[in-house]
Amino acid sequence: MNVSFVQEDRYTFRIPRKGKMRADAVFFASKRILAHLESENYASLVQLMNVATLPGIVEPALAMPDIHWGYGFPIGGVAAFDPEAGGVVSPGGVGFDINCGVRLLASGLERRDLEPRKAWLADRLYERVPAGVGSKRRDVKLNRRSLARVLEEGAGWVVRQGWGEADDLAHIESGGRLAGADPGRVSERAYERGLPQLGTLGSGNHFLEVQYVEQVYDPEVAAAFGLREDQVTVLIHTGSRGLGHQVCQDHVQKFLQVAPKYGIELVDRQLAAAPIESPEGRAYLGAMAAAANYAFANRQLITHYVREAFEAAGFAPRDHALRVVYDLAHNNAKFETHGGRRVLVHRKGATRAFGPGAPDLPPAYAAVGQPVLVPGDMGRYSYVLVGTAGAMEKSFGSSCHGAGRVLSRARSKKQVKGRDLVRELAEAGIELRAVSRRTVAEEAPEAYKDVAEVVQVVEGAGLGRRVARLRPVIVVKG
Repeated sequence: MNVSFVQEDRYTFRIPRKGKMRADAVFFASKRILAHLESENYASLVQLMNVATLPGIVEPALAMPDIHWGYGFPIGGVAAFDPEAGGVVSPGGVGFDINCGVRLLASGLERRDLEPRKAWLADRLYERVPAGVGSKRRDVKLNRRSLARVLEEGAGWVVRQGWGEADDLAHIESGGRLAGADPGRVSERAYERGLPQLGTLGSGNHFLEVQYVEQVYDPEVAAAFGLREDQVTVLIHTGSRGLGHQVCQDHVQKFLQVAPKYGIELVDRQLAAAPIESPEGRAYLGAMAAAANYAFANRQLITHYVREAFEAAGFAPRDHALRVVYDLAHNNAKFETHGGRRVLVHRKGATRAFGPGAPDLPPAYAAVGQPVLVPGDMGRYSYVLVGTAGAMEKSFGSSCHGAGRVLSRARSKKQVKGRDLVRELAEAGIELRAVSRRTVAEEAPEAYKDVAEVVQVVEGAGLGRRVARLRPVIVVKG
């Protein structure tokens, strides 16, 4: 498909509808990001245009500045569908790692408190949070009945077992429980995969980082979030593990079979879809919500073990005082009201960025807006933004979810061959613990865009505003 677009302002580009597109497509980019898109022959923009062909889409189809090629939808893709206009739900618009997301913890510690025990703490975190492909917990025993409770109740189930605090739940998107979960729609194979993995990190770009607040840009909002310069923080990035992957796989296959029955023409089979209000659509949404709740519970249980690791490294609970700032989802489909109508918003490698006064925000953040957590690569920095009214107007209340890859895993490994990345990071003051050197090579800093540029586009486009920059000092990778 030929890609042609017009530039509307410094950071906003529009692809007018053509051919089978039912809506325009809009993406946000800088000159450098645009050059990268051109270097890949606009493959991810073609995916965005394909999304715009799906029935019931509400204009426009969107892509955030961390856009790159994904399954069906581009990573960074956002699309809203109107159930009353024949709108569809597409597993490819949510992703295989359902409710992959990020949780930010803030501590009572300063950077200087951490330095003498940094290596010791890195070891304790690596011991207590299993990471890597197929990683499992052996100290949390779930059976099918208790796992069904996790799928229904999310993070709240974990807290009620004594692995967390009630206040944690008040600072999680949707309270750590996505409504409408139906554990009965989750396959037996998904149950099997999920039973041993609750409380594990996984592999690839998932990580656990101890950081410090390097710079505060907006003191008023930072104070509302409980952040200050030199404060030690923790960022946890993981999702629904094998259970979520299986849910997506199961329903993609079903949707491929039923799409012709509903007259849905697929320009790309990876966009397999069914009407939101169809039996198949409702079944997927029930299973997806269950997997999302597993991911919320997963990050909650990891939080418990992070607190344990700090204590094992010699920080008393009253000193580390680790609390949840916010936990948000990257890969979900959620019913929301935008432009006066109820729509199903797919976010694939994108996150909510609700502005002041929006629903579903913790009371403490209602006046300032939602924390938006934007991880970077393991060698540089991450950002905390705040949602804006502009995001509510322009992007269905959405923003970017990270830096976005510029190199495939294979290209990254080839490019860093012969380098000692562990030593390079150590020289930069970063303690790295990883399951394999292959993962380290695949996740080299240069495999990602500079997240500072991505954030500059987000801020310039009015989709979020910088609050603080976080610098890593400990990284745990799978």
